[in-house]
Amino acid sequence: MEKTPVAGVDQGGRVLDEEAAGPREDDVDDLILELLETIHSVSSFGDYRRMHRKECFSLVRWMKLVVPMLEEIKELQDPIPDAAYHRLCCLHKAFTAARKLLRCCHDGSKIYLALESEAVMGRFHMVYEKIKESLDGMPYEQLGITDEVKEQVELLSLQLKRAKRRTDTQDMELAMDLMVLLSQNQDRNADGAILERLAKNLELQTLPDLRAETMAIKKLIKERGGQSGESARQIVDMLGKFKQIAGIEDSNGLDDVALPKYLEKCPSLMIPNDFLCPVTLEIMVDPVIVASGQTYERRSIQKWLDAGHRTCPKSRQILAHLSLAPNYALRNVIHNWCEKNKIELLKREQIEDSDSLDGKEDIPTLVEQLSSIHLDVQRKAVKKIRSLSRENPENRVAIAKHDGIPALVSLLNYPDSKLKEHTVTALLNLSIDELNKRLIAKEDAIPLIIEILKNGTVGGKENSAATLFSLSMLDENKELIGSTNGIPPLVDLLQNGTIRGKKDAATALFNLLLNSKNKVRAINAGIVKPLHTLLDDRNLGMEDEALSIFLLLASRPEGRGAIEKHSFIEKLVRLIKEGTSKTKECAVAVLLELGSHDASFTSTLMQFGAFEHICEIERSGTNRAQRKAKTLLQLMRQCQLPRSLARLKS
Repeated sequence: MEKTPVAGVDQGGRVLDEEAAGPREDDVDDLILELLETIHSVSSFGDYRRMHRKECFSLVRWMKLVVPMLEEIKELQDPIPDAAYHRLCCLHKAFTAARKLLRCCHDGSKIYLALESEAVMGRFHMVYEKIKESLDGMPYEQLGITDEVKEQVELLSLQLKRAKRRTDTQDMELAMDLMVLLSQNQDRNADGAILERLAKNLELQTLPDLRAETMAIKKLIKERGGQSGESARQIVDMLGKFKQIAGIEDSNGLDDVALPKYLEKCPSLMIPNDFLCPVTLEIMVDPVIVASGQTYERRSIQKWLDAGHRTCPKSRQILAHLSLAPNYALRNVIHNWCEKNKIELLKREQIEDSDSLDGKEDIPTLVEQLSSIHLDVQRKAVKKIRSLSRENPENRVAIAKHDGIPALVSLLNYPDSKLKEHTVTALLNLSIDELNKRLIAKEDAIPLIIEILKNGTVGGKENSAATLFSLSMLDENKELIGSTNGIPPLVDLLQNGTIRGKKDAATALFNLLLNSKNKVRAINAGIVKPLHTLLDDRNLGMEDEALSIFLLLASRPEGRGAIEKHSFIEKLVRLIKEGTSKTKECAVAVLLELGSHDASFTSTLMQFGAFEHICEIERSGTNRAQRKAKTLLQLMRQCQLPRSLARLKS
């Protein structure tokens, strides 16, 4: 029966929208069906992007908990109260926002999700709040909802209330990697290591993934009305870098992924993804199946296995055996497709001949020369290996395969300082390969690298710091470097090194301080003093690096205790007034972290007249800076309220 629309009042005494008051029975049925359909659709999304994956699964799980309540309302014979209909309308809006957010995390730009991680987290918590508000005012008694279902929904509300912003260690590492690459314009091997790790963590290494990411970014820019703001420019630049390390030509970052040379005459041809080797991104000539069930080009997977790997490159699954089974069915399909499209592939013999021309035949000899009794022979061999390992990933694998790492590590003990500098730099280049990171640590190289960091040449110290940074990308190496006293010499380099040395030390220290124990070690090593020096010396241009490390230290009571409130906050206020937009954002983030744990920092901040400057950041800063400034201002107002009340009473 149709009801006359009248304004209703919810349980909180608020007047309801006239449209929402007085629902028809058909309206309620349609609304319930739409809510259930939304829950069903998000449940079918499957996996999500690496960033925010936990939040996505939690949100979907919470949405499913509402289903029993919706089913009971659907079965009601009598019309539902106006207040209940209004709450369901609010829930529908919340679920619609949730579906849009989950869709973004399912097939949106991976680079966007990483670069705008905090903004995406803000969207999650906005959805949580909307769902909670919708459920809190639901008139369960009037609806006749069973106690069991009511308790389940109330538990959901409690879980949503407790949901806090959380960033796991991996996401922090990823965010730092992005910051380093976007804030520096250096052609450093350590940066190459960061780029490769980002490509791996974001799953942007294969041709199909890069194609999909290009389309996602184009869609993102289109949704923004074609605007190319700072964030969009950074996303496109990062995509271009990922394409570059994958060997893909792209002049502006948003070109369609280029085809291999032998397909240049057929630019309109779409290659089936199954035809491409996940390692080389080229059409497979001799496809073989490994124990995980994944198919690779025989040549590429054999190189992987010969290098000592025992995992599937794509799935990272440990291989039960190393046998390679020819994939005859796929090979026939590929060959028939190539004949039909007049594509001439290289023959297996031609590929093997081309491989023999890349210089790898020198590597066994060079490794052998590392053990020569003649110093000049050793020096030449180390310099050549340093050069070979700098650019070519396959050379890094080949050097390790021929036992080059143990031979190099043995040279770190030699008294010749220049030889040690070349050696540690060669190890830096080799450490870009993830397996090599483990091999270098396994050979007990870390204490020897730390010794060069303490007593080596200027170049040796700098490249030792960069090597420790590269090795510390593995969590087990973070702890190992910290427990073998690697933190103090890095702090010393941060204080007394060249500009390049300071930057290498800062990057390594940030990565190491993602380990909780290393934060305490760094504080005990006196890291706060050189960090203050970096903030004071504007010519160094390292305020952002220093603030990023301060942000990590501020999460620990020991870190907050080591900071002298007045002088430090005075510096941060200066940076908020005079710094770049990025520096202002970093400074606000540090102040927010300090104030969230210790109200005395917020009280001190009030003394320096920072309120209006933080208000300005809230109005005109970057998106991230605006959100942080808004939260910080709330803390400042909460701190000011007791004082105002005290003055009124007096």
